[in-house]
Amino acid sequence: MTARIIDGSAVAKKVREDVAGGVDRLVAAGGTPPGLATILIGDDPASEVYVRSKRRLSVAAGMQDLHRHLPGDVDQETAAALVDELAADPAVSGILLQLPTPGHLDSDALLARIPAEKDVDGLTTLNAGRLAQGRAALRPCTPAGVMRLLEEYEVSLSGAEAVVVGRSVLVGKPMAQLLLAAHATVTMAHSRTRDLAEVCRRADVLVVAAGIPGLVGADAVKPGATVIDVGIHRGEDGLHGDVEFGPVSEVAGAITPVPGGVGPMTIAMLLANTLTAARVQQGIAD
Repeated sequence: MTARIIDGSAVAKKVREDVAGGVDRLVAAGGTPPGLATILIGDDPASEVYVRSKRRLSVAAGMQDLHRHLPGDVDQETAAALVDELAADPAVSGILLQLPTPGHLDSDALLARIPAEKDVDGLTTLNAGRLAQGRAALRPCTPAGVMRLLEEYEVSLSGAEAVVVGRSVLVGKPMAQLLLAAHATVTMAHSRTRDLAEVCRRADVLVVAAGIPGLVGADAVKPGATVIDVGIHRGEDGLHGDVEFGPVSEVAGAITPVPGGVGPMTIAMLLANTLTAARVQQGIAD
């Protein structure tokens, strides 16, 4: 068996085109273009690349780029004041604090200052609570992107056995909540799970987001399962995920590659969240 490749780049392009069309309709209805305020603190090269990509794609979708950059030695009070300033600015539809922040800063405290309606990363306690209760909220971008991929490739979730490997607040926990809301039977596992491979083999849909290169091999995959690899790691021979792509692709029914799988969806769903936030704040439905 050779797995069908789930093309995240193609689906992300479709999402971005849908967002651009939504921005046009918002403006045509008398609204203003959504404004995305990215906050970069310090000069971490990887974070700079991520933020640059987010800014470029937001502008391509017709949004306002309201980026702010603070020095790496900024104090907590100054960073908090910037978040408060953006929170109060009606031109700002969404605020994204690029993580990780420098170690001397309390990033959780900074995130807590972002109003839930502008939390386009879906990381505030209020949005997390709404997700847990099945209420309308801005969803974390990566799990929302995974759900869009599963929808696009018509992966049946109702009654399916789903296993999520990883328990982070960024991906693992909200991923499990979204799968549960889609009527899957969800098991959460992690690096300390006893006999992880046996647990994973139960999955019709396996989402791996543990941040450990090559954690899941072919022995951990049910034949025909859909495998979503959220991990991304840079090695000597390029980028790799949490899943051993080659061996697993011979067992799985469908699989996301790294790169070109989940990664592009994260930014696409960020743009979708920003448009949703702008519509709600301006009181203009699509």
